[in-house]
Amino acid sequence: MTTDILSQQEIQERTVRTQAEQTGQYTLWQILGIWALVALPMALLAWVVFPTIVPYIPLLPGFTFLLLMIAGLGWQFIVSLVIIYRELGTLRWGAIRQRTWLQTPRDPKTGQANLRLFWWLVPCGLFAGLIGWGIGSYLDAPIAWLFPALQPSKLIDPSQLISSEFQGQWWLLGVFVVLSILNYFLGEEFLFRGILLPKMQGVFGKYGWVANAVLFGLYHLHKPWAIPSNIVGSLALTWPSSRFRSNWMAIILHGVEGIVQMVIVLGVILGLMP
Repeated sequence: MTTDILSQQEIQERTVRTQAEQTGQYTLWQILGIWALVALPMALLAWVVFPTIVPYIPLLPGFTFLLLMIAGLGWQFIVSLVIIYRELGTLRWGAIRQRTWLQTPRDPKTGQANLRLFWWLVPCGLFAGLIGWGIGSYLDAPIAWLFPALQPSKLIDPSQLISSEFQGQWWLLGVFVVLSILNYFLGEEFLFRGILLPKMQGVFGKYGWVANAVLFGLYHLHKPWAIPSNIVGSLALTWPSSRFRSNWMAIILHGVEGIVQMVIVLGVILGLMP
Protein backbone atom coordinates (compact mmCIF):
# COMPACT_ATOMS: atom_id res chain seq x y z
CA MET A 1 0.00 0.00 0.00
CA THR A 2 2.78 2.39 0.95
CA THR A 3 4.61 1.52 -2.27
CA ASP A 4 1.49 2.30 -4.30
CA ILE A 5 1.13 5.68 -2.59
CA LEU A 6 4.78 6.51 -3.21
CA SER A 7 4.42 5.49 -6.84
CA GLN A 8 1.39 7.76 -7.23
CA GLN A 9 3.27 10.62 -5.63
CA GLU A 10 6.23 10.09 -7.93
CA ILE A 11 3.93 10.07 -10.95
CA GLN A 12 2.26 13.28 -9.80
CA GLU A 13 5.61 14.98 -9.19
CA ARG A 14 6.88 13.86 -12.59
CA THR A 15 3.71 15.15 -14.24
CA VAL A 16 4.08 18.52 -12.53
CA ARG A 17 7.71 18.78 -13.66
CA THR A 18 6.78 17.88 -17.24
CA GLN A 19 3.97 20.42 -17.32
CA ALA A 20 6.27 23.11 -15.92
CA GLU A 21 8.84 22.40 -18.61
CA GLN A 22 6.24 22.44 -21.36
CA THR A 23 4.75 25.76 -20.30
CA GLY A 24 6.44 28.99 -21.25
CA GLN A 25 8.22 27.47 -24.23
CA TYR A 26 9.95 29.99 -26.45
CA THR A 27 8.70 30.94 -29.89
CA LEU A 28 11.06 30.75 -32.85
CA TRP A 29 11.53 34.51 -32.80
CA GLN A 30 12.38 34.50 -29.12
CA ILE A 31 14.97 31.78 -29.70
CA LEU A 32 16.53 33.63 -32.62
CA GLY A 33 16.40 36.91 -30.69
CA ILE A 34 18.33 35.48 -27.75
CA TRP A 35 20.80 33.89 -30.17
CA ALA A 36 21.35 37.25 -31.88
CA LEU A 37 21.86 39.01 -28.53
CA VAL A 38 24.96 36.91 -27.86
CA ALA A 39 26.19 35.91 -31.33
CA LEU A 40 26.26 39.34 -32.95
CA PRO A 41 28.26 41.07 -30.17
CA MET A 42 30.89 38.31 -30.36
CA ALA A 43 31.12 38.78 -34.14
CA LEU A 44 31.35 42.56 -33.70
CA LEU A 45 34.18 42.20 -31.18
CA ALA A 46 36.10 39.83 -33.46
CA TRP A 47 35.59 41.45 -36.85
CA VAL A 48 35.25 45.16 -36.03
CA VAL A 49 36.56 46.02 -32.57
CA PHE A 50 39.64 43.78 -32.68
CA PRO A 51 41.17 45.02 -35.97
CA THR A 52 40.34 48.60 -34.98
CA ILE A 53 42.08 48.62 -31.60
CA VAL A 54 44.88 46.10 -32.05
CA PRO A 55 47.36 48.65 -33.55
CA TYR A 56 46.94 50.82 -30.45
CA ILE A 57 47.06 48.16 -27.72
CA PRO A 58 50.52 47.34 -26.29
CA LEU A 59 49.68 43.65 -25.95
CA LEU A 60 50.14 40.61 -28.12
CA PRO A 61 47.29 40.57 -30.67
CA GLY A 62 46.30 37.06 -29.61
CA PHE A 63 46.00 38.18 -25.99
CA THR A 64 43.95 41.24 -26.99
CA PHE A 65 41.59 38.95 -28.90
CA LEU A 66 41.33 36.70 -25.85
CA LEU A 67 40.34 39.62 -23.62
CA LEU A 68 37.66 40.69 -26.10
CA MET A 69 36.22 37.18 -26.12
CA ILE A 70 36.13 37.23 -22.31
CA ALA A 71 34.17 40.47 -22.50
CA GLY A 72 31.72 38.85 -24.91
CA LEU A 73 31.27 35.86 -22.63
CA GLY A 74 30.66 38.21 -19.71
CA TRP A 75 27.92 39.85 -21.76
CA GLN A 76 26.32 36.41 -22.25
CA PHE A 77 26.20 35.94 -18.49
CA ILE A 78 24.50 39.31 -18.06
CA VAL A 79 21.95 38.47 -20.76
CA SER A 80 21.25 35.14 -19.05
CA LEU A 81 20.65 36.78 -15.66
CA VAL A 82 18.31 39.36 -17.19
CA ILE A 83 16.30 36.61 -18.90
CA ILE A 84 16.12 34.56 -15.70
CA TYR A 85 14.97 37.55 -13.67
CA ARG A 86 12.32 38.53 -16.24
CA GLU A 87 10.96 34.97 -16.27
CA LEU A 88 11.15 34.09 -12.57
CA GLY A 89 11.24 37.47 -10.83
CA THR A 90 14.14 36.28 -8.68
CA LEU A 91 17.80 35.30 -8.88
CA ARG A 92 17.68 32.78 -6.04
CA TRP A 93 19.99 29.84 -6.64
CA GLY A 94 17.21 27.31 -6.12
CA ALA A 95 15.08 28.90 -8.83
CA ILE A 96 18.01 29.27 -11.21
CA ARG A 97 19.10 25.68 -10.66
CA GLN A 98 15.67 24.28 -11.49
CA ARG A 99 15.11 26.56 -14.49
CA THR A 100 18.50 25.82 -16.09
CA TRP A 101 18.65 22.07 -15.35
CA LEU A 102 21.61 22.41 -12.98
CA GLN A 103 20.62 19.15 -11.37
CA THR A 104 21.59 15.49 -11.16
CA PRO A 105 20.71 13.65 -14.41
CA ARG A 106 17.13 12.40 -14.48
CA ASP A 107 16.07 8.98 -15.72
CA PRO A 108 13.95 9.64 -18.86
CA LYS A 109 11.43 6.95 -17.84
CA THR A 110 11.00 7.62 -14.13
CA GLY A 111 12.14 11.23 -13.78
CA GLN A 112 14.26 10.21 -10.78
CA ALA A 113 17.78 11.47 -10.19
CA ASN A 114 20.43 8.87 -10.97
CA LEU A 115 24.16 9.49 -10.64
CA ARG A 116 24.94 6.45 -12.77
CA LEU A 117 23.63 8.34 -15.79
CA PHE A 118 26.86 10.34 -15.71
CA TRP A 119 28.46 7.27 -17.33
CA TRP A 120 26.86 8.47 -20.56
CA LEU A 121 29.58 11.13 -20.56
CA VAL A 122 32.06 8.46 -21.68
CA PRO A 123 30.60 7.73 -25.14
CA CYS A 124 29.59 11.37 -25.56
CA GLY A 125 33.13 12.44 -24.67
CA LEU A 126 34.59 9.97 -27.16
CA PHE A 127 32.33 11.39 -29.85
CA ALA A 128 33.34 14.95 -28.97
CA GLY A 129 37.01 13.94 -29.03
CA LEU A 130 36.58 12.30 -32.42
CA ILE A 131 35.23 15.58 -33.79
CA GLY A 132 37.64 17.89 -31.97
CA TRP A 133 40.85 15.97 -32.58
CA GLY A 134 39.88 13.78 -35.52
CA ILE A 135 37.49 14.54 -38.33
CA GLY A 136 36.71 18.13 -37.38
CA SER A 137 39.19 19.52 -39.90
CA TYR A 138 37.47 17.56 -42.66
CA LEU A 139 34.08 18.95 -41.65
CA ASP A 140 35.48 22.48 -41.74
CA ALA A 141 37.30 22.03 -45.06
CA PRO A 142 34.36 23.24 -47.24
CA ILE A 143 34.43 26.60 -45.44
CA ALA A 144 38.07 27.04 -46.46
CA TRP A 145 37.28 26.15 -50.06
CA LEU A 146 34.19 28.34 -50.37
CA PHE A 147 35.25 31.28 -48.19
CA PRO A 148 39.06 31.51 -48.06
CA ALA A 149 38.83 35.04 -46.64
CA LEU A 150 37.17 33.66 -43.48
CA GLN A 151 40.17 31.63 -42.38
CA PRO A 152 41.76 32.53 -39.01
CA SER A 153 44.23 35.38 -38.98
CA LYS A 154 47.73 34.82 -37.62
CA LEU A 155 47.01 37.76 -35.30
CA ILE A 156 44.68 35.63 -33.19
CA ASP A 157 46.85 32.51 -33.17
CA PRO A 158 46.74 31.27 -29.54
CA SER A 159 50.24 29.86 -29.91
CA GLN A 160 51.44 33.45 -29.37
CA LEU A 161 50.86 32.84 -25.67
CA ILE A 162 53.29 29.92 -25.65
CA SER A 163 56.22 32.24 -25.15
CA SER A 164 59.07 32.52 -22.67
CA GLU A 165 57.96 36.05 -21.82
CA PHE A 166 55.05 34.57 -19.87
CA GLN A 167 57.27 32.39 -17.72
CA GLY A 168 56.55 33.12 -14.07
CA GLN A 169 53.56 35.33 -14.98
CA TRP A 170 50.96 33.79 -12.69
CA TRP A 171 48.40 36.46 -13.52
CA LEU A 172 48.01 34.68 -16.87
CA LEU A 173 46.56 31.70 -15.03
CA GLY A 174 44.00 34.02 -13.43
CA VAL A 175 42.95 35.26 -16.87
CA PHE A 176 42.37 31.69 -18.04
CA VAL A 177 40.46 30.83 -14.87
CA VAL A 178 38.06 33.69 -15.63
CA LEU A 179 37.87 32.57 -19.27
CA SER A 180 37.07 28.99 -18.25
CA ILE A 181 34.38 29.97 -15.74
CA LEU A 182 32.66 32.19 -18.29
CA ASN A 183 33.15 29.88 -21.24
CA TYR A 184 32.20 26.54 -19.72
CA PHE A 185 29.79 27.52 -16.97
CA LEU A 186 28.44 31.07 -16.72
CA GLY A 187 28.64 32.02 -20.38
CA GLU A 188 28.03 29.65 -23.26
CA GLU A 189 26.71 26.69 -21.27
CA PHE A 190 24.52 28.80 -19.01
CA LEU A 191 22.83 30.48 -21.97
CA PHE A 192 22.68 27.76 -24.62
CA ARG A 193 22.10 24.67 -22.49
CA GLY A 194 20.62 26.37 -19.42
CA ILE A 195 18.44 29.14 -20.85
CA LEU A 196 17.64 28.00 -24.39
CA LEU A 197 17.65 24.20 -24.45
CA PRO A 198 14.81 23.64 -21.91
CA LYS A 199 12.62 26.09 -23.84
CA MET A 200 13.13 24.86 -27.41
CA GLN A 201 10.79 21.87 -27.41
CA GLY A 202 7.80 24.06 -28.18
CA VAL A 203 9.22 24.83 -31.63
CA PHE A 204 11.45 21.86 -32.40
CA GLY A 205 9.83 19.09 -30.36
CA LYS A 206 12.03 16.10 -29.61
CA TYR A 207 14.70 17.52 -31.92
CA GLY A 208 15.29 20.58 -29.76
CA TRP A 209 18.72 19.23 -28.87
CA VAL A 210 19.68 19.13 -32.57
CA ALA A 211 18.44 22.67 -33.13
CA ASN A 212 20.37 23.80 -30.07
CA ALA A 213 23.58 22.32 -31.49
CA VAL A 214 22.98 24.10 -34.79
CA LEU A 215 22.36 27.40 -33.02
CA PHE A 216 25.47 26.95 -30.91
CA GLY A 217 27.57 26.23 -33.98
CA LEU A 218 26.20 29.27 -35.84
CA TYR A 219 26.83 31.40 -32.76
CA HIS A 220 30.54 31.06 -33.58
CA LEU A 221 30.40 33.88 -36.11
CA HIS A 222 33.57 35.12 -34.45
CA LYS A 223 35.23 31.89 -35.62
CA PRO A 224 33.27 31.00 -38.77
CA TRP A 225 35.95 28.65 -40.12
CA ALA A 226 34.99 26.12 -37.41
CA ILE A 227 31.18 26.36 -37.57
CA PRO A 228 30.59 22.89 -39.15
CA SER A 229 32.72 21.04 -36.58
CA ASN A 230 31.16 23.09 -33.78
CA ILE A 231 27.67 22.07 -34.89
CA VAL A 232 28.49 18.36 -35.07
CA GLY A 233 30.64 18.36 -31.94
CA SER A 234 27.94 20.17 -29.96
CA LEU A 235 25.60 17.22 -30.43
CA ALA A 236 27.70 15.51 -27.75
CA LEU A 237 26.72 18.34 -25.37
CA THR A 238 23.08 18.86 -26.25
CA TRP A 239 21.91 15.24 -26.44
CA PRO A 240 22.80 14.13 -22.89
CA SER A 241 21.71 17.48 -21.45
CA SER A 242 18.31 17.17 -23.12
CA ARG A 243 17.88 13.43 -22.63
CA PHE A 244 18.70 13.48 -18.93
CA ARG A 245 17.55 17.04 -18.10
CA SER A 246 20.93 17.99 -16.68
CA ASN A 247 23.07 20.91 -17.78
CA TRP A 248 25.96 19.40 -15.80
CA MET A 249 26.41 16.87 -18.60
CA ALA A 250 27.32 19.62 -21.07
CA ILE A 251 29.31 21.63 -18.54
CA ILE A 252 31.54 18.67 -17.68
CA LEU A 253 32.10 17.64 -21.30
CA HIS A 254 32.76 21.18 -22.50
CA GLY A 255 34.93 21.86 -19.46
CA VAL A 256 37.43 19.17 -20.46
CA GLU A 257 38.62 21.64 -23.10
CA GLY A 258 39.28 24.15 -20.33
CA ILE A 259 41.33 21.62 -18.35
CA VAL A 260 43.57 21.07 -21.37
CA GLN A 261 44.02 24.82 -21.71
CA MET A 262 44.93 25.14 -18.03
CA VAL A 263 47.58 22.45 -18.32
CA ILE A 264 49.13 24.27 -21.27
CA VAL A 265 49.05 27.62 -19.47
CA LEU A 266 50.68 26.10 -16.39
CA GLY A 267 53.36 24.65 -18.61
CA VAL A 268 54.02 28.08 -20.10
CA ILE A 269 54.18 29.78 -16.70
CA LEU A 270 56.51 27.10 -15.29
CA GLY A 271 58.72 27.29 -18.37
CA LEU A 272 57.99 23.72 -19.40
CA MET A 273 56.68 24.58 -22.86
CA PRO A 274 59.18 24.99 -25.73
